[in-house]
Amino acid sequence: MNLPLYLARGVAKGGTKSVSRTIIGIAVAAVAISMATMVIASALIAGFKYEISDKIFGFWGHVHITDDMASYGIFDSYNYPISADQDFYPSLDTIGQVTLAGFGTGLGLNDSEPQVSQGGVKHIQQFIVLPGIVSVYPEGERYATQEALVLKGIAGDYDWPTFGQYLVEGEPLIAEPDSINRGIVISSITAERLRVGLGDRMDFAFIGSGGEERPRAFKVTGIYKTGLEEFDRQFALVDIRHPRALLGWKEGEIGGFEVILDNIEDMDIFNDYIHYNILPQELYADNIRNKLSELFNWLEVQDYTMAMILILMVFVAIINMVTALLILILERTNMIGTLKALGQTNWSIRQIFLYYAGFIIGAGLLFGNGFGLLLCWLQDTFGIVHLDEESYYLSIAPIKIDWLMIIGLNVGTFVITLLFLVIPSYLVTKVDPVKAIRFK
Repeated sequence: MNLPLYLARGVAKGGTKSVSRTIIGIAVAAVAISMATMVIASALIAGFKYEISDKIFGFWGHVHITDDMASYGIFDSYNYPISADQDFYPSLDTIGQVTLAGFGTGLGLNDSEPQVSQGGVKHIQQFIVLPGIVSVYPEGERYATQEALVLKGIAGDYDWPTFGQYLVEGEPLIAEPDSINRGIVISSITAERLRVGLGDRMDFAFIGSGGEERPRAFKVTGIYKTGLEEFDRQFALVDIRHPRALLGWKEGEIGGFEVILDNIEDMDIFNDYIHYNILPQELYADNIRNKLSELFNWLEVQDYTMAMILILMVFVAIINMVTALLILILERTNMIGTLKALGQTNWSIRQIFLYYAGFIIGAGLLFGNGFGLLLCWLQDTFGIVHLDEESYYLSIAPIKIDWLMIIGLNVGTFVITLLFLVIPSYLVTKVDPVKAIRFK
């Protein structure tokens, strides 16, 4: 029988003085609040990163295939056309799970284990981007309103089920093979700034390399809203044949391909797999995280915020538990003296109080998880907390529960807090059994 555990259960069930009960209650509450805060913070930050990333990937896909000279940015591709007639198009979306072999020592690098993807390629689609100036004549205005706008040309293979969730008015822009669609899908920000709506005309002009102006008229057929102001302010969707004609490209020439994956975690694997195993030498594959590195670096900063919150909350739990343990030891001085007189070692007596502290921490974690997950469920279900979309890119605070993270937080908090309590439990060795038994 584990005597320290048995005695710890007896102490926990036996009741304590009113003061120590209050301290223990505070300790349980402190651990519960700390745990609830960590659960909510991890769910909010994970949800925030997931939702923002999902919007970015919904707009741009996961991997871009372009000319090797257009490998540094999204806006470079309109200077370097490639042919849409490629061996991998459109069959690339039939690729399932892949294994990426590690580099060998022949290149002067250490051997690495092969990487296996979790999913495959979901979709591949063509695109062209073209910057220019858009002009509109608002009703009652004498002069045109102008501003810069980037046309994103899409073809009949565009993945509207993914992007269509951001369409707030109008209808999807479908590029039919036998006719050119004259519609344009603009953002709600552009519509508000230019004071246009569905059915209104917009004139777009591209300035060629020789300084000549190449105009094109469109009719607003849809309005989208992603909440990502950087994208919403700049981009509009049109039939890919319009930017191709404005650029003077040949039939079948495009700016590149967007590759959409089943699993975001496979982005780096498929980036390398496509680049080295699929593409011809003149083409280049790069993931969107590299092309929009500033935005993704900003998202990564949120991990540091979460780390600071977790450290602070664990520190609060440790301070309160140390205080509670010291009070428990002082309150049980007579019991400690008696156990020492009966031959129990200092370590076995310290184990009693560490077990007792473990019960308190466990109760705090139980209540904290329940409260934290309840608040997460309420927010995820009813959207109670709202955000300024212009500042945070989201109108409602998002929730994403990572159960492995939750388990890790519980185990880590329990172990770290209990380890810190080993030091104050050393107070047991200072108790003199003769004086303790005589103490009233």
